[in-house]
Amino acid sequence: MRLSTPIRPLLLAALLGLATAAPLAPVQAQGLPIARPEAVGLSSERLTRVSDWLRAEVAAKRIPGAVVMVMRGGKLAYVDAVGQRDPASPAPMKTDDIFRIYSMTKPIVSVAALMLAEEGKLLLEAPIARYIPAFADVKVGVEKTDAQGHKTLELVPPRRPPTVQDLLRHTAGLTYGFFGDGLVKQAYQKAGITAAGDITNAEFAEKIAKMPLAFHPGSTWDYSNATDVLGRVIEVASGQTLGAFLQQRIFAPLGMKDTSFYVPEPERQARLAEPLPDDRVIGVGAQVGNPRQVEKMESGGGGLVSTAPDYMRFLAMLRHGGELEGKRLISPATLAYMTADHLGSSVARTPLYLPGPGYGFGLGLAVRTSAGEAAYPAAVGEVYWGGAGGTYMWLDPAQDLAVVFMMQSPKMRVPYRSILRNIVAGAVMEPRVPNSR
Repeated sequence: MRLSTPIRPLLLAALLGLATAAPLAPVQAQGLPIARPEAVGLSSERLTRVSDWLRAEVAAKRIPGAVVMVMRGGKLAYVDAVGQRDPASPAPMKTDDIFRIYSMTKPIVSVAALMLAEEGKLLLEAPIARYIPAFADVKVGVEKTDAQGHKTLELVPPRRPPTVQDLLRHTAGLTYGFFGDGLVKQAYQKAGITAAGDITNAEFAEKIAKMPLAFHPGSTWDYSNATDVLGRVIEVASGQTLGAFLQQRIFAPLGMKDTSFYVPEPERQARLAEPLPDDRVIGVGAQVGNPRQVEKMESGGGGLVSTAPDYMRFLAMLRHGGELEGKRLISPATLAYMTADHLGSSVARTPLYLPGPGYGFGLGLAVRTSAGEAAYPAAVGEVYWGGAGGTYMWLDPAQDLAVVFMMQSPKMRVPYRSILRNIVAGAVMEPRVPNSR
């Protein structure tokens, strides 16, 4: 029964019995209700396995530290911070430390796009070229093999234009240059798409529009810079920079006070978590970035930093049907549409299909379509996504369970996910939250 690293179970019980006197609760809960694990159908003893495992990983010097939050029935039931914020400093990790969340930016930006769609300012079926004219002339790169056995890239017109919905579900034909291989991916690397430099979202969109598409739009799911392009679409549709729109319409209403694209303030920089020195490579040509340095681009696909409490508030909004504490972002109907599978059987998956077996893909996140197939338990309808720097989250509506995991370790980002999933699943003692029937 643990709410913070220095608080042991018996002391925590006393603090929860006197909730108004708990000095650490406001920082850690950030306005969210708190409950004992047993009160929401979880096992305190089994949840401590999470912290025991993470402390062992810190002791083995596989990661510097981590923060984990578990919410059930809309109440925080488990919060812990282990290890160090920065391996170069003895300062302990704290629950409100700041992490590069990379692709966990995507669900937030996807919600922003859907908000504009609800306002009639953005059409999901519209070609991207309606908002970014440079996309009117895109071509698909088709690999051919010549008589000498050399691969060449033939540029052909797309069967149909890529749409805004394609951007949301990674079927626009765009790709990432640092995951996998292929001539289009190599072209991304040669063009410096991965390290685009200090350019604006508008300039980035223009640059990527000149690149060949890896697939015909709508035909194939391939993880890509699509949400970066979506960020520019949001700017055009809203008349604001992406950062300004997110701050005004999502972060401020939800009380996500430490979520932003950059960390220029010295007091916030002191709370920025860092990876181990030999654990900074994300992919080919991609290293863990430095959000202390403010640049022009605000990457909708991977540029945000955040804290565990901030991101849990975002999940709490999704859990409440698009609203939190009287502030509504999207309607329940739009949220249901976002978290439905948008691939079906007609869209091919690349070999590097990140959602994995048992999952389809919605608008900005993976969607569980089968209770089996995946290597860990979850109910149909559960959604998740993670970040290249080691962060991870999932929300399981059927079990009314939400988890946020924050660390900075590209190497361990994938191996830890199933371990964490299995430990948390092992702590669920009742299939439904008590008193919620």
